[in-house]
Amino acid sequence: MSAVLQSVTPVLNWTPDWSAWPLVRAMRLRVVVACDAQKRYWALTPSTDDVLLREAVSRAVALPLQWREVDEDTLSLLLAQGEHSYQARGALIHDDVAGDGGQVGAETHALSVESISRQSSPVVKLLDATLFDAMKAQASDLHMESTATGMVIRHRLDGVMVPVGDVGSREVAEQLVSRLKVMAELDIGERRLPQDGRFKLRVQQSAEAGLRDVDFRVSIMPSSFGEDAVLRILDRSRLSTEAQALSLEGLGFDADDAAVVRRLACKPYGMLLVTGPTGSGKTTTLYAIVQEINDGTDKIITIEDPVEYQLGGVVQIPVNEKKGLTFARGLRSILRHDPDRVMVGEIRDAETAQIASQAALTGHLVLSTIHANNVFDVVGRFMHMGVDLYNMVSALNGVVAQRLMRKLCSHCAQPWHPRATDLKAAQLPLDTQGHFFRAVGCPSCRGTGYRGRKAISEILLMDDTLRDLIVSRASLIRIKSHAKASGTRLLRESALACVLRGESTLDELNRVTLADTA
Repeated sequence: MSAVLQSVTPVLNWTPDWSAWPLVRAMRLRVVVACDAQKRYWALTPSTDDVLLREAVSRAVALPLQWREVDEDTLSLLLAQGEHSYQARGALIHDDVAGDGGQVGAETHALSVESISRQSSPVVKLLDATLFDAMKAQASDLHMESTATGMVIRHRLDGVMVPVGDVGSREVAEQLVSRLKVMAELDIGERRLPQDGRFKLRVQQSAEAGLRDVDFRVSIMPSSFGEDAVLRILDRSRLSTEAQALSLEGLGFDADDAAVVRRLACKPYGMLLVTGPTGSGKTTTLYAIVQEINDGTDKIITIEDPVEYQLGGVVQIPVNEKKGLTFARGLRSILRHDPDRVMVGEIRDAETAQIASQAALTGHLVLSTIHANNVFDVVGRFMHMGVDLYNMVSALNGVVAQRLMRKLCSHCAQPWHPRATDLKAAQLPLDTQGHFFRAVGCPSCRGTGYRGRKAISEILLMDDTLRDLIVSRASLIRIKSHAKASGTRLLRESALACVLRGESTLDELNRVTLADTA
């Protein structure tokens, strides 16, 4: 039997020959040997000026070579295709390796192109290559979804699912999941219940790069055709570097919005909430706020699930529900630890909400997140939890709702004039003026047309009139009317401003925000 892992990367005019010139050497020396349609061999490199390099490659390849300069994007695409070829070779599973995935213990070896090529077990090679490719693509999550014929593999890139390939055998798919269970120290015999675990690998991204630790959080879920696996990828070294540079502007907040958030975060007491759906960047925004206000004069304590960024000068406590350390219990203990500012990863229940409100009313600044669609839904969430409205609005300084909007790839974005139907679909006037672009796709953005994301936000500032409206349970229309009159800009308006500046597209505007909220 066989399993095929197909890359969705665009095919170029050349076909790399990794048997004539191995991928390891190609990555180290930045030279790819490829064959064109006329069966001529080419050495492709960003610069052909190095005579010694040309001689060394020609001797090693022992084929008539023609040299050609290519840009870095093209070379990177060819190398990426080479990494996918390792996956394809690792996917050639034969009957005599059935059951192999459950027999291998968790490794601590360095994961690299070299280690993948040396791996003798086809299942291990396929999984290692899949993990390596996800990290190379800077995916936040890796999805392995069982199907009637095998398994589909997808990445979450910039918040959007992108197909990568498929495994054409259900037996191999089961072996891959078993291998993951072994690495995450889960029960490989249990296939009817969900399981959660984690493991760590030491990764070497390239021959020049050093080793770094990457954590993987694993969720196994039974499905119609077997078991699905989702891996959250946490690159600690990258997160630590990003944490040092975290800022509200760096996350994409407009200068005016960033100034308002800072003003709320610098108040001596009260509560600042960041809201939005899962994956909207709420926790990262809180980290940026803490990083900016941490000048060493205040005691700052956080309780999180899990601790994603390590912040210097901040006491960070991870939730451990198995041991009884919940958000509510941890927050209660934190308040006895003489803090000035407290960050609570998420308000999930009435007990945590009550304690957070009391803390904000007794001289602490509380920063937290809560799941809601917009700033106005936060009140309803607290009411649903049974929290006293008067205490809540008295403690609350402001609410920030946010989404993450994909930014256009600077290499392939093309100017575009929207049609009348496009403007009507976005509920925009036909005379709307702006710098419109469309996403095209290129090697730099892996064919998506987008590269990176930025935060868009709406900010609700609490004042006495708004507090009275909420406590008296005024209609949502009256609350929204007062908020807009006080300067609140809605999420869709913030997203539209990005589109008109040429930073994103109308497609993203409609994907991220609702047209009827404008």
